[in-house]
Amino acid sequence: MILNLDSGFKPLTGTEIEFDNFTFTGGEPHIKIESAIEAGTPVSITIRLNSFNHVGLLCMAADALKRMDAKLDKLVIPYFPAARQDRVMQPGEPLSVKVYTDIINSLGFAKVILVDAHSDVAPALLNNCEVIPNHTFIKKVIDSIGNEVILISPDGGALKKIYKVSEFLGGTPVVECSKHRDTKTGLLAGFKVYADDLDGADCLIVDDICDGGGTFIGLAAELKNKNAGKLYLAVTHGIFSNGFDELQKHFTHIYTTNSIKEITHPSVTQINLNDIL
Repeated sequence: MILNLDSGFKPLTGTEIEFDNFTFTGGEPHIKIESAIEAGTPVSITIRLNSFNHVGLLCMAADALKRMDAKLDKLVIPYFPAARQDRVMQPGEPLSVKVYTDIINSLGFAKVILVDAHSDVAPALLNNCEVIPNHTFIKKVIDSIGNEVILISPDGGALKKIYKVSEFLGGTPVVECSKHRDTKTGLLAGFKVYADDLDGADCLIVDDICDGGGTFIGLAAELKNKNAGKLYLAVTHGIFSNGFDELQKHFTHIYTTNSIKEITHPSVTQINLNDIL
C-alpha cells in the first residue's frame, strides 16, 4: 500500500491509502489514516519535503502507521532538504543536512529513495538509502532536444556525476567549467569554460539544483564568449526562486522534473518522475 502525502506527486503504483490531514491553529500538522490496514502490511510513503512542516507531516504519518502495526517500507523523497548545507561553512551554523537525516533515520523505513543527490553526504548519513541517478532524466532531455549536444559541467561538484551521465549516453562529449563563490556573501564570480572554441556546438548544462539561477546565467555568458551555439539547461530539482525571466534570455529551453513542484511555463519542459522511478 502507498501513502501519497502530496496529492500532486504519486511516483509509485499500488493501492493508495486514504487519509485526511490539516494544520491545527497552533501550527501543528496532523493526519488521520482512513483506510483499513492489516497488521504487518508494508506501506510506502511518498512526499516532496519543501518545508519543515512537510517533515512534521511525514513524522505524524509514520507514527500513525506504526500505531496501526503497519510495516514502513519505502520512503520516496526525491529532493532531500538542506542537501546543500552538507558542511559547516561559518562558526555558529548548524550541520543542517544531519538534522534532517537524523529525523528521517528515527522513523525506521526499510529504504529511503532520493533522486540525484546533491553530494555523497546525505546518502552516507541516511540509513538504507538508495539514490536514483539523473541518467534517464538527461537521456529524455537529449531525446527532446533532438540533436547532438555537448554536456557542460558547471563546477567541480558536478564533475563526477556528469562523466557518469556521459558514459551512460555512450560517450557524449563533456566540457568542464568552474566558478568562485564567496562563502560569506554567496556572490558568484570568475566563471571559466575550459575549452578554447566551442565552434557553434549546442550545449546542455547539467546540474542537480537550480535555485536563483545565478550560476547558469553567469556561465551562459562565458559559454557564448567561447562561441557556443544554442544553450539548454537541465536541472533535476527546479526551485527557480527568481522565476524564468532572466534564464529564458540565455537558454533556448529549460528542463527539470517534478521533484519540487509543478511548473507551467513556455520555456520549461517538466519530466515526470513517474517515468524515471
